[in-house]
Amino acid sequence: MNNLILSITTIGDLLLHNKITRNGDCKSIGNVKLNIPEYQRPYKWTARNAIQLLDDITEAKNENKEVYRVGTLILHKDKDENGNERYNIVDGQQRTITFSLLLYALYKATGETITIDFLGQQVFNNEYSRRNVPNNYNAFRRRVGAKGEADDKMDHDRNIKQLRKYIEDQCELIVVITDDLSEAFQFFDSQNARGKALYPHDLLKAYHLREMAGMDDAKTEKIVEEWEKIPQHDLAVFFGDYLYRIKEWINGNWTYKLSEHNIFKFKGITRTARTPYAQFYKGAYSYAEFVNSSAMPFVSGTREVNAFQLNTPIIAGKPFFDYTKHYYEILKDIQDNSQYEGFYIKGDVIVKTLDCYFNRGTGNRITRLLFDTALLLYVDRFCPATFPTKVDIELFEQFVTFAFIWAYPLRAQYDNLGWQSAQNYVLENSDKVNSLNIYKLITDSDTPISLLSMMADKLSPLSQYELSNRLKKSLANEETGINKKDGDEVFVNYLHYFESNQFYTK
Repeated sequence: MNNLILSITTIGDLLLHNKITRNGDCKSIGNVKLNIPEYQRPYKWTARNAIQLLDDITEAKNENKEVYRVGTLILHKDKDENGNERYNIVDGQQRTITFSLLLYALYKATGETITIDFLGQQVFNNEYSRRNVPNNYNAFRRRVGAKGEADDKMDHDRNIKQLRKYIEDQCELIVVITDDLSEAFQFFDSQNARGKALYPHDLLKAYHLREMAGMDDAKTEKIVEEWEKIPQHDLAVFFGDYLYRIKEWINGNWTYKLSEHNIFKFKGITRTARTPYAQFYKGAYSYAEFVNSSAMPFVSGTREVNAFQLNTPIIAGKPFFDYTKHYYEILKDIQDNSQYEGFYIKGDVIVKTLDCYFNRGTGNRITRLLFDTALLLYVDRFCPATFPTKVDIELFEQFVTFAFIWAYPLRAQYDNLGWQSAQNYVLENSDKVNSLNIYKLITDSDTPISLLSMMADKLSPLSQYELSNRLKKSLANEETGINKKDGDEVFVNYLHYFESNQFYTK
């Protein structure tokens, strides 16, 4: 790429002075007219994304960071229809618009007027842009709005101006400029596709390591070493398919792909948070850490105190890494059906059958994920990690059966099962038998006995009438001795366990 110019710019220079602060020769580039080309996607940042950016900047300012890098801007330099130079944004539009709205709101908050040329261009007639531009600006105005009384207003204006100055002078973008459009897209692709794309859990790792500032370096290195031992693809699946879905389904929410826009669910309570809400959860974690690191459980013969729950906030910093290791190990244990190994699942006959067909098609993988996440949430809420009693084990085994009776009717009622149908089933928006939000049911239950009682009451038997056409055909072939197609035995073997547990009526 011979036409690339690598530069760095402050937000103030870019948006208020229309220039790039310095290129590779430490010279500024003037008369930078930013333009959003027609091929750009809509402005999709929501108020939540915008306020999160503001909070991150405020935190960086409070930590006295001299420079706060806020991303990369890729620009294609060409000329408009009048022959004037312009810089088309190839990548970085979302942040650039958001910073423009933020600066405008900060000047308004102190009663000052400001002209940001970038905001003067026409916004394309798109529903996302029409909604998000004013929504995000108003969200900033509400957050930094002017105070009424004179003394309060003086303090407020001083704080706003300090924050504004920090954004203008110390928040920086790395800027890539080229006059070749294909080269600009090539660089964009290399950054976002062929290069090592950052998983959401990579971003979380960086965030929580920042929260550990001040911790002994040896301890930090050990934590990172433990994190890196887990295959990174496994971590991506663990966060995106398991933890994220559980957190959303507990609250009755539809799940999408875990990305930089919704990882806030795993950022948690920071070390500086002082609200009663934050103090309660930080206190609970500290108590568990104190008890478990003492001789108390050994001397008294009691169980260790669980420091985590899936439906409560995460504590930022070291606790996040402990949380990840804790639940990753539990999930792997749940998925290990060895007779004499592990803790939770040991030689269960239903799980043995499920293991045979786990990867046979999307529908089986989806249904198994529902089954495993339900078990993970039950273990988290009701299973002691040490000294389980016979009753603990028996109750869990009952739940394993009920979780199967809940999850696998979904597989039995669809010829082709996809995520939309599965989520409707989970969120009780389906007319299929046993459409039930088991995750909410678990978290609403105080004891395993009350949960099992409710499940016994809510789960219904499958009837032959409700089975998918494929399963009906498989059963007919079974009865007549006709050779079954590969995969048909999946459905027939699942159905056996409905019958043996009195949840199937012919």
